[in-house]
Amino acid sequence: MIARLTECYQQDLLDIDELDRLLDQAHALGTIAELDELVAGLGESTAALPIAKHATDDPTRLQRKYLTVMFSSIERTGRWVVPRTLVARAMFATVVLDFRDASIAAGTTTLDLSSTFGSVELVLPPWLAINVDVASIGGAVEERHRLARDPDPTEPVLHVNGVVRFGNLCITTRLPGESPGQARKREKRERRELAAGRALPPARGQM
Repeated sequence: MIARLTECYQQDLLDIDELDRLLDQAHALGTIAELDELVAGLGESTAALPIAKHATDDPTRLQRKYLTVMFSSIERTGRWVVPRTLVARAMFATVVLDFRDASIAAGTTTLDLSSTFGSVELVLPPWLAINVDVASIGGAVEERHRLARDPDPTEPVLHVNGVVRFGNLCITTRLPGESPGQARKREKRERRELAAGRALPPARGQM
């Protein structure tokens, strides 16, 4: 739902205030029926709202690819094709993997990670499911488990395993086109509103 609302904003069907309000409401809802009703509140613009297709079938996708970074840094952003298994080895290095606009296959994609005295950041879109099983030796690992109870086999799941030695693994979720600063402001606002128990305004078309 968040991905759909974001795509609607990118197509100029919503302004930024409407997007913020609807995202706030989407986070607060708890059932599929309520989310459907929220989208129905968009009125005629719903017909133009695309159904997000998260998994892509790319003929250039590799089954396995190795990424080795030593005493340097590397960043994968924008449109890039994620292999079925990405083996990443970082030593005294900084690695940033941004999956927001990446081409990801349906089912499980594996990131096999080994980082020594390195920093690894994964930037995820809200719709991408993830499961982290990474050991830490003198390092900091952010565990993240975001899996559906009944996963859709046509949707992608990122499984991260491996080890971090004297370094860190950081995982952030950002909307497409959102900067780290904008993400921090949005998350801070959401936490503040949640703590305050602010009543959300009804969506358009709701009584």
